[in-house]
Amino acid sequence: MKRVIYLLFAVVLLASCNSKPKDLAVTVENPSDFDRTTDLVELPLEGIKTKVTLAEGQAYVVKNAKGEIVPSQVTYDGKLVFQSGVKAKETVTFTVSAGENPEFKAQTYGRFITERKDDFAWENDRVAFRIYGPSLIATDGSSNGLDLWYKRTNDMKIDQWYKDDIAGVASYHEDHGEGLDDYKVGRSLGAGAMAPFVNGKLWLNENFASQELLENGPLRTTLKLTYKDIEVDGKTYRESRTFSIDAGSQFSKVVQEYGVAEDMTVAAGIAKRAANDTIIVSPDNDYIIYREPSVKAGPVYLGLVFPAGIDSMVVDTYNVMNAKTKKEDTYSHVLAVATYKANQPITYYTGYGWSKFGFADEAAFQTYTSNFSKGLKQPLVVKF
Repeated sequence: MKRVIYLLFAVVLLASCNSKPKDLAVTVENPSDFDRTTDLVELPLEGIKTKVTLAEGQAYVVKNAKGEIVPSQVTYDGKLVFQSGVKAKETVTFTVSAGENPEFKAQTYGRFITERKDDFAWENDRVAFRIYGPSLIATDGSSNGLDLWYKRTNDMKIDQWYKDDIAGVASYHEDHGEGLDDYKVGRSLGAGAMAPFVNGKLWLNENFASQELLENGPLRTTLKLTYKDIEVDGKTYRESRTFSIDAGSQFSKVVQEYGVAEDMTVAAGIAKRAANDTIIVSPDNDYIIYREPSVKAGPVYLGLVFPAGIDSMVVDTYNVMNAKTKKEDTYSHVLAVATYKANQPITYYTGYGWSKFGFADEAAFQTYTSNFSKGLKQPLVVKF
């Protein structure tokens, strides 16, 4: 009888041990000679599921070496992400386990602004962007360029800025201590949008036709904008843009897609304001920096980063009819010209640094941009 009891006890104990969720140990190594504390670690969910079992109502919980819970997010494309916290040449450890679903303060945010003529705006704890929707065409004409909102707060401000501006409480075109919208887009690419650049000409599309918010924080926000088909030198192509922004980054990622069966020349552009302004092209042709001469905001430094490199930098000028004044306006761009491979989306990054929020001068932003580009080419080493 005792033998049967002991055997049952052993079976129950074994079943209990086998059903207990396991922890997943993760090491993150920074091979770079600069800090990458805000870089997101990405773990594929398929790999985690083999080690960590979630009960109903549970979520993945990430802890650092001190046992502290680290903010994390499950992304729409099947990844668990969290900030690395790694300094130069440092290796740190984390643990992923099953636990109660934690709530974290949003460090990224985006929204389709139906109350302001279909704008789409997104932000993180460093920067903010806006792009124009279909309802604006009737009053302002077409404008599919990218707008910037200069921020100098880590808080999410999009909703508050729109609410106050619409109510007449405070205009977001004035700095009330947290930032402002002082960037001019018009019929340009603005702060880093892309267009076909065929036969020496930019082929600009209209405002986006439809939108989809794929995920919304707390560490990454991603949205996809679809445009009407664009006519390029007698050919018709599809167009979509997917923007994503990570917590702590000065740059927003752009995945541009055209339905083309052959290679095509494209260009991401930054609106050029004056003849004697500052343009910096990296020695490796992987980034461009432009100093925006904002009167209200003070110096702002814009950047375009192409992980695969650009073919050339071109200054392009053209005239376009103004929908309001019925007169021609002249626009100039600093263009990062690249080759769009047939049926392959092109990925690049656009962003900025503000002299009033962390970047005292152009050299500081160039250092940041250079390190950002290096980091894309030399990813964090993650083992689990």
